[in-house]
Amino acid sequence: MDLKKMIINSILLAVGAVLHQVVPPVLFGMKPDISLAMLFVILIFNRDYKICVCSGAVAGILAAATSAFPGGQFANIIDRLVTINVMFFLIKPLRDRISSQINIILATAVGTVVSGTTFLSVVLFTVGLSTGFKVLFLSVVLPAAAINTVVGIILFNIISIAVKRGKISHA
Repeated sequence: MDLKKMIINSILLAVGAVLHQVVPPVLFGMKPDISLAMLFVILIFNRDYKICVCSGAVAGILAAATSAFPGGQFANIIDRLVTINVMFFLIKPLRDRISSQINIILATAVGTVVSGTTFLSVVLFTVGLSTGFKVLFLSVVLPAAAINTVVGIILFNIISIAVKRGKISHA
């Protein structure tokens, strides 16, 4: 693994974790999961499976450390690892066929749904849910997917500009 890529990805994950903590709720008390959106930005920038899985593991640990959801610590780690694997193999054949803009839209929209479904499933099977799965899916996961898609596009474009201006070879 390339040390330079790992350092850049670590910085992106740290920025995502910090932004996730400081960004206020934007829609009915719901905060965008910026750390998850940042994980998808890392996925689009990297073609190496090992780097993506390592980033997913670190993102899971950071999300677990800051989770306020009952039983969310274990669920966050499993959720990030499952999500990065599913999305890596879903995006892999599309990388060269469609633009990066479409890839980030697909990654954040579909990836947030995969992440939310995995998270809720793990919590359901480990500690139980106080509200029904379907209710949480419709009221939390789907709106979060819409918000994360917008946030992911914005973050991706900002980081793309910084990478080009800084003449950093990241892919």
